[in-house]
Amino acid sequence: MEPVVAQNRVLTVPNALSVIRLGLIPVFVYVMLVAHANGWAVAILVFSGVSDWADGKIARLLNQSSRLGVLLDPAVDRLYMITVPIVLGLSGIVPWWFVVTLLARDAALALTLPLLWSRGLSALPVTYVGKAATFALMVGFPVLLLGQWNSLWSHVLEACGWAFLIWGMYAYLWAFVLYVVQMTMVVRRMPKLKHRTEQPVAGRAGDRG
Repeated sequence: MEPVVAQNRVLTVPNALSVIRLGLIPVFVYVMLVAHANGWAVAILVFSGVSDWADGKIARLLNQSSRLGVLLDPAVDRLYMITVPIVLGLSGIVPWWFVVTLLARDAALALTLPLLWSRGLSALPVTYVGKAATFALMVGFPVLLLGQWNSLWSHVLEACGWAFLIWGMYAYLWAFVLYVVQMTMVVRRMPKLKHRTEQPVAGRAGDRG
């Protein structure tokens, strides 16, 4: 793992997109649970997915990578991956076993963070399985929402949405297995920090898989 030297900039286009995505989380909760406006909820999820893909591209093309972005982007991703399943569970759209499985995986991943910090790391490198799992889930949730209308095309989309979600869930769990393997290698090969003043090294931006 090579440390990434991130620039200490705050006002960048990728960071702005991440902040907008963060602000839309409570809006999504409102339109789903209070306003029951599934159409607006779909729009929010689509914007979130597209902007999540775009901010990484923009950061590379415009050289706007930043230390804040390295931390903010995956944090917002995690908040979406926690909030969206819970809201859909409360709405009765997805079963609670599905919600609990996703949340348990993220909780188990969070429990490993102190081990990373003790080795001077803040994150592990992105895995393609993790990115594919996140992509499948971010596609599956809005497609499943579009499948809640009472029409033939809606039922077809509902089936497609579940196909993405089930595949995404299995990939999500497999990515966690790969993450545990990486963590085991880190613990075995990297000594603990000797001084509290040493700062963690940030990993790559994006989904931690």
